[in-house]
Amino acid sequence: MEIILDGRTVDSRETLHQRLSELLHLPVWYGRNLDALHDCLTELREPVTLRVIHAHALRETLGGYASGFGHVLDDSERENEKLTVFWEE
Repeated sequence: MEIILDGRTVDSRETLHQRLSELLHLPVWYGRNLDALHDCLTELREPVTLRVIHAHALRETLGGYASGFGHVLDDSERENEKLTVFWEE
């Protein structure tokens, strides 16, 4: 499955987690924070490619939180071979 997260559609942390929850069909227990996101991403059983497009807009809107989000995606990708992440400016 390929998922596209458009950074231009994210205007807050809450929106980021809402979009991820919808796009990735995350479980009900998803806590809508970076730790919970990491837990969900490392438990994926089916292959998922996540493309973050317009990443610059995400960084502009979320500031340092976008950096933490990036680290979570990187760490999750390393821990779960079913997850592939691409960043596009």
